[in-house]
Amino acid sequence: MFAHYQAGDAATAIHLIFEEDYDVWRATQSTATQTWLARTLFKAERYRLAFLPTADGDIQFAVMGLGKRGGQAEPSFWHATALPERLPAGRYRIATSLSHAAAVQCALGWGYGQYRFERYRKPAPETTRTLLLAPEVGLAEVQRISSACTLARDLVNTPASDMTPAALAEAVAQTGTRYGAQVTQIIGAELLTAGFPAVHAVGRASAVAPRLVDLVWGDSSHPKVTLVGKGVCFDTGGLDIKPGSSMLLMKKDMGGAASVLGLAHAVMDAKLPVRLRVIIPAVENAIAGNAFRPGDVLATRAGISVEIGNTDAEGRLVLCDGLAFADIEQPDLLIDLATLTGAARVALGPELPAMFTTDDTVAIELERHAAAAADPMWRLPLWSGYDDELASKIADLNNVSSSGFSGAIIGGLFLKRFVTKAKSWVHIDMYAWNGKERPGRPSGAEPQCIRALYSFLKARYR
Repeated sequence: MFAHYQAGDAATAIHLIFEEDYDVWRATQSTATQTWLARTLFKAERYRLAFLPTADGDIQFAVMGLGKRGGQAEPSFWHATALPERLPAGRYRIATSLSHAAAVQCALGWGYGQYRFERYRKPAPETTRTLLLAPEVGLAEVQRISSACTLARDLVNTPASDMTPAALAEAVAQTGTRYGAQVTQIIGAELLTAGFPAVHAVGRASAVAPRLVDLVWGDSSHPKVTLVGKGVCFDTGGLDIKPGSSMLLMKKDMGGAASVLGLAHAVMDAKLPVRLRVIIPAVENAIAGNAFRPGDVLATRAGISVEIGNTDAEGRLVLCDGLAFADIEQPDLLIDLATLTGAARVALGPELPAMFTTDDTVAIELERHAAAAADPMWRLPLWSGYDDELASKIADLNNVSSSGFSGAIIGGLFLKRFVTKAKSWVHIDMYAWNGKERPGRPSGAEPQCIRALYSFLKARYR
């Protein structure tokens, strides 16, 4: 990843042009360049690339169209992701005048667009495309965020046969060791004695024991920031089994945990002045004779009993124990990330994670940082009018609503019952997957919210 960036100034120039700006820009070029662009019918359409030749046939410079401006003042992260795969090997620099923020986003997009997951196939021949960065862009920061996203993508892309709860826990341990964090695990039957009965119930049918992974890093006198990630390494749906087509992507059901770990990597590498805690309940929702059943009543760490209306709503069950554990410390900020509900995808689609919080100030700041980082999220309400949908006749709560409506909100309201002491809590319901091939965005893992949350944390805890 680091080979994608260098400092310096000797490189082939790339001009990034919106359609609305194309005529003005073209008029500033030489007559030969204007003629070449006209003959090749270049119009600055989105992702259209033209190479301007020298007299001896080499590349003089390149120009990529960005399409319609669409309210954007400058090129963004997603524009830059499309560049590397269209360029031959070489050293490049962006010649377009950019603000510092836009230059950083384009640098990040450059690395993001070169990601390939090749663990299970013969690697493609190495082709080095290096972007030269101005010193003010900050090479270390670009590498830090790029590495965080790569870590999360690799974890989510790995099949469940290799990304077991034990393997996910090992990934946390390796990241923690790199930064001197303390990492502990509570495994199998130990979960019952340690007070994590819901995590144990969801994961006990798997051949690989469930576990609770706990990473602690930083000065205890600093503000406490706790991240909780849903680590369901594969979800069959349990006894309420999913159809086969719905299981095809269930290796990504630990996308929340992967994104949390990527975010933690960035926070620790940047040495942000926080006491960071990462809590990941890592399980596989499998089917066996000891699997939990519809109609069962499960105990939870918070002492709230939960009737199981559907075993396929397992993510909130492992998260409720993790959140209750995190809440004890009264953290300054508690954030959970989870591939929690299909309802959030129905409402907002795969590219727009749903964000829930009762803290309006935090919500506004998160939305601002998300927009700046081209890493979007959209706030949905924790509408108290739906709270009674979680009622059970035999337990304190049911894990699902009987109505079938407002599923993403119901999931958030369920988790809210287990957070009572944290000063601020944010729940993000994400998809963690890119389902269609686009320039610079191959089908596969999509580590949503890492860049936005890191930007938010860096600004909040300076």
